[in-house]
Amino acid sequence: MPLSEHEQRLLEQMERALHEEDPKLASTLRHGSNYTVNGRQVFLGAVGFLLGLCGLLGGVIMSMVVIGVVGFLLMLGGVLFIGSAFRAPKQNTDIPGVTNINDAGKRSKTAKAPKAQKSSGGFMSKMEERWRKRGEGQGF
Repeated sequence: MPLSEHEQRLLEQMERALHEEDPKLASTLRHGSNYTVNGRQVFLGAVGFLLGLCGLLGGVIMSMVVIGVVGFLLMLGGVLFIGSAFRAPKQNTDIPGVTNINDAGKRSKTAKAPKAQKSSGGFMSKMEERWRKRGEGQGF
């Protein structure tokens, strides 16, 4: 069902307001997620988990601890295999102002990130201010 003219104008106004308030979030929402999932890895992990569950239950039913432990380890391996199937997007370090999360601790103490302009006291700016104060030891 198409939107009316009034609804389209409201949507455009909301998009502009979002872009002005938080351009990074607006960009993320516009371009979608870069996460990828390896379906084969999820399937194999699920099969491993189910085999491990059968082994665990079989070990309990037959009172054989070794089979139960092996089944548990298979279950654990299957879950870890499934978890590794989800890949995070690669961070682009070529863009100025964007730092890699792994390199954040390696930055020199003299190089400070530019401070963001204070907005009109929105919720996110208040939360950011509280978080910054907590990190400086003024919180709690």
